Amino acid sequence: MAGHSRWANIKRQKAVKDAKKGAVFAKYSRDIITATKLGGPDPAGNFRLRTAIDQGKAAGLTNDTIQRAIDKGSGALAGDSLQEMTYEGYGPGGVAIFIEAQTDNKNRTAGDIRSYFNKYQGNLGADGCVAWIFEERGQILLSVSQAEEDTVMEAAIDAGAVDVATASSEADYAVLDVQVLTEPHDINAVCAALQTAGFIVDAAEVLRIPQNQSQVTTLEVAKPLLRLLEAIEDHDDVQAVYSNAVIDPAVEAACG
Repeated sequence: MAGHSRWANIKRQKAVKDAKKGAVFAKYSRDIITATKLGGPDPAGNFRLRTAIDQGKAAGLTNDTIQRAIDKGSGALAGDSLQEMTYEGYGPGGVAIFIEAQTDNKNRTAGDIRSYFNKYQGNLGADGCVAWIFEERGQILLSVSQAEEDTVMEAAIDAGAVDVATASSEADYAVLDVQVLTEPHDINAVCAALQTAGFIVDAAEVLRIPQNQSQVTTLEVAKPLLRLLEAIEDHDDVQAVYSNAVIDPAVEAACG
């Protein structure tokens, strides 16, 4: 019976692992579908799609799976009936949380998200309660030499970027890591302009950036907050989670 019990445990663990892998694959596939819908099926001209494909491949998506997602996004293949939803609320300590999801059952997803907030000392709020805190921006990441700093900034601003930030690369101080922020609908045009100027775009995506921050300095707030964010991120229907929390490194380390 011990051998049978061990085999049952192995099968159960594998089933859990496979289920988690399937959920991860589904999220990356949805990212590819969304990027295709917004910018077209050609990754050469749709930099957001190219980033989604790269991230999907890194997670283990096969070429066939990626192509099916592109076909669904372009309408060449019938896709699932998914609704794009957003949820907003406050976590422990009044931390603002904004959630993006895609679901085929909005009542189920809303119920799950609400239960997470209730369990971890938060409060799911009404639409608009924290959306004003999170500014939607296109983000482009690339690396250049220090000698190219002025050139890349000029090329980005001329193409319509709203902000450019540079910092020395952790791997090589002679290299600058560059973050270019754009209006969401300008991301492909700015990427194309940077490419034309001779720069290589490493990643491009649309995200939400908090305009103010909530400092978290105690374990009493940090522990339930991190558990809340983790629970939300692990939900199959959730595509992205944003918060304005800035957790003290020592406090975060103490959370384990």
